[in-house]
Formats: sequence, structure tokens, C-alpha cells
Amino acid sequence: MAEKGSGGSRLPLALPPASQGCSSGGSGSSAGGSGNPPPPRNLQGLLQMAITAGSEVPDPPPEPMSEERRQWLQEAMSAAFRGQREEVEQMKNCLQVLSQPTPSSAGEAELAADQQEREGALELLADLCENMDNAADFCQLSGMHLLVGRYLEAGAAGLRWRAAQLIGTCSQNVAAIQEQVLGLGALRKLLRLLDRDTCDSVRVKALFAISCLVREQEAGLLQFLRLDGFSVLMRAMQQQVQKLKVKSAFLLQNLLVGHPEHKGTLCSMGMVQQLVALVRTEHSPFHEHVLGALCSLVTDFPQGVRECREPELGLEELLRHRCQLLQQHEEYQEELEFCEKLLQTCFSTPTDDSMDR
Repeated sequence: MAEKGSGGSRLPLALPPASQGCSSGGSGSSAGGSGNPPPPRNLQGLLQMAITAGSEVPDPPPEPMSEERRQWLQEAMSAAFRGQREEVEQMKNCLQVLSQPTPSSAGEAELAADQQEREGALELLADLCENMDNAADFCQLSGMHLLVGRYLEAGAAGLRWRAAQLIGTCSQNVAAIQEQVLGLGALRKLLRLLDRDTCDSVRVKALFAISCLVREQEAGLLQFLRLDGFSVLMRAMQQQVQKLKVKSAFLLQNLLVGHPEHKGTLCSMGMVQQLVALVRTEHSPFHEHVLGALCSLVTDFPQGVRECREPELGLEELLRHRCQLLQQHEEYQEELEFCEKLLQTCFSTPTDDSMDR
């Protein structure tokens, strides 16, 4: 192959010799005499030099640690370990308070003081167990057994909702704790609290704990299904407590997105009809999450689309009317997008047969 001139785009196959001015000893080509390897004469040699260059340069020796820095580091580590030990002791003290039997023959003032002390212990534990290491230590101290066995069904609502909150705090994103809680039968009790408790705070905190046990937790979701959890969730969405409605709809939407295999179960329960009925209630921010759940239910699921098309539901007219109401309200933009997506998915496809193909 002919060699191109200096104006060509190819590099020459051999590198030019090192210039005299660059040699350390001023002796032109005697690089070997100075202890350095000879310069590379071709591209292969240049590549080898690039690969080995970094390894030939020794790392600078580490600077010796000053006595002041060494002392600071030792104190910091000692404080960290001491802080952890102190928090474990605090948890032990809280559990000692919670383990005491309820005074049977006490007066009203004494009972009130006792309940206040127990509520304080649960609140402190919830704060400490935001740290996952503390949550693990709490479970090792048999704290979860005490919560599930005694406090989820305590007589005072203040104890019940704080126990549910603590279960959720410990369980979120920690598989080992989730498994322990599920093994203690907590999910059944939490669903019962969500469905039947007379205190709104208890129901909201029970839902929080349920969410921590079933999202991204296959064993928890299977228990949830066996205990008819979706029916409980739907009933929670039909209550008058706004926070409970919003959080229930959000959990339903999340489960539908993460576990589309359960869409058939939900359709067989009449979930489409119940969600549409909720959209027909007086407008509120809660509707955004209901429509989001309905969108998740029909996405890539022809059975859900067919049920949305049932004439007696009147869903198409409802969605078009809702779009007109929301057009000028920027705060409802996400709800508007859900309406438009439902119209596109359910009422813009040609036939049911084409969806099944």
C-alpha cells in the first residue's frame, strides 16, 4: 500500500525518532544508558507503553496521620458506638414500659397517666426506628411480638394508631422485618382495623402499615389477596375521610402497576363499576387517584376496556364532561391527562375483536 504524504488522513505506521532536545542526557539515541526503555517504533509499541505507563509510576507514600487527627477520629468512632448503645438502651426502656400490665384497680387519673406514658414510649420508638439498624434491634428485642400481640388491639385508640405507625416504620423497605411481621399475623389485624375501627387516625395508620407490607413484597401481597384485601381497600375509598380515600386509591394504583396479573381478579369483583361510581361523586382531588387506578386497570387489558364501554356506565360522556370542566384548571392537569388517556384507550379503538388479536 502506498504511503500517503503529510497532507493525508492516515498516521504513519512508524513514529519518528525522539528529538535530540528531548533526551535527558543530551546523547541523542542512547536512551537505554539512562535506564529508560527505548521509545516505541510503531503503533503496537505505543499501545503497550500506554497500558503499562500507569503501573510504572509508584504511588506516593501516604502521609502519616497527625496525633490530633488520630485523636479526633477515635473520639468520633467512640461517640458513634456510644450513641448506638444509648439508643438500644432507650428502646429497652420503652419496651419495659410497654411490657408492664395495665393497672387494674387504678383511678381515672392514674390510668390516663399510664396511657400517656405508653403513648410516649411508642412515639419515641417510632422516632428511633426510622434508623433501619434500630428497627432491626427493636425486632431482635421482641418488640414486634409485643406490638402485634398486644397493642394493635389495645383499648385506647391512641395506642392502636401508634402501634400501627411503628409497624409500618419498621417494615418499610426491610424484607426481613416484613417477613417477621407477616409471620405474626399482623396483616389480618391491620386489615380489620382499616375496615372496622371507629377512629380515623387508626384507619389511616393501619393503611400505612399495610402499604409497607404489600408493596414490593410478594409474600405480603399473597396474604393480602387471601384476606380479600382489595375489597377492604375499595370500602376504604368509599369513606368520607379524605386522607383515607386518597391513600387507598394511591395504593390500589400502585398495586395495579406493579402486579398487572391481578387485573382479572379486580374486574371480576366489579372494580371498574365501583371506580366509575366514585368518579361520579362530588369532584375532589381524590378523583385524580381514582382515574389513575382506572387507567392502570384498562392499560393492555381488553377485559377492562370492554367493561368501561358498557353503555349503562355512561363513562364516555362522563369523561368528556369532566375534560371540559378541567380544561381551565392547571391544578387538575394530571387528572385531565388520565381522562384523556381513558378516552383514547377505551373509546378510540375500532372494535373489541381488534383488541383481542
